[in-house]
Amino acid sequence: MNICLFTNEEINKPLSVNDERAIHLNKVLHKKEGDTFSAGIIGGQAGTATITKAVKVPNPKTGKNDVQYEFSFKEESDGKPLFPLIMIIGFPRPIQLKRLLRDVAALGVCEVHLTGTELGEKSYMQSTLVERGAAYQMLLDGTVQAASTHVPELFLHSSLKECLDSIESQENQQAAENREASSNQQAAENREASSNQQCGCLEKITLDNIRPEGSLETLVSGIGKLSENQKVVAAIGSERGWTDKERQLLRDSGFKICSMGSRVMRTETAATVSASIILSKLGYLD
Repeated sequence: MNICLFTNEEINKPLSVNDERAIHLNKVLHKKEGDTFSAGIIGGQAGTATITKAVKVPNPKTGKNDVQYEFSFKEESDGKPLFPLIMIIGFPRPIQLKRLLRDVAALGVCEVHLTGTELGEKSYMQSTLVERGAAYQMLLDGTVQAASTHVPELFLHSSLKECLDSIESQENQQAAENREASSNQQAAENREASSNQQCGCLEKITLDNIRPEGSLETLVSGIGKLSENQKVVAAIGSERGWTDKERQLLRDSGFKICSMGSRVMRTETAATVSASIILSKLGYLD
């Protein structure tokens, strides 16, 4: 636990002895009154917490003391920002999904879109991970691992078409908002140039070993530095990959098909490796 995260409601309340954050402070970090630890508000600011009171409470089951902590929080920054990378991922096996969500959150992607695919196992979409909050918990765990406060947004779609339509709708809405903001802030002679710079457009890439247009590394290197409000979308299929129909759907939506070599990877591996390559080539991991 590289940072202890709290909601706005929790940040001013004591930590009970059974809270996993209190257990970590006590048993792993051995924190006592007067000590400090890294803390932050989920979706908000990061800073330092100072323990103002540490009350030992005997645990009859273990024979050891648990600790209830009271603390004060000092805001120091807006937290580490998420990167402009949107991941579309075909539903993997539930056990893979947990690791995948944790790892892409640690890398700092801004959105994860889980989607059903034509060759994907339909039962995976019936997983209770999302309903029971386990999916969000994995994203939160990855955020804590990265010592960040900002958690990627999670979206669910029954099909690739539904997923692409949803992202396109978001893109159009963002572009409209950017144009409106531009028209309010820029002089008349600068409006057109500003609108082009803030179009909110997406660079779209999908991984596929069948008839790729080039390597992921080469395609991303050709994107160059992203302008303000611009994002990259990377689509990774489920275990059996994309069908010809889905490949055509992706092409029609403006995706460039690329590969990461001839080896076939698990969905979770492909997602993590591709996100790392994209973020590195765009300069976000320097």
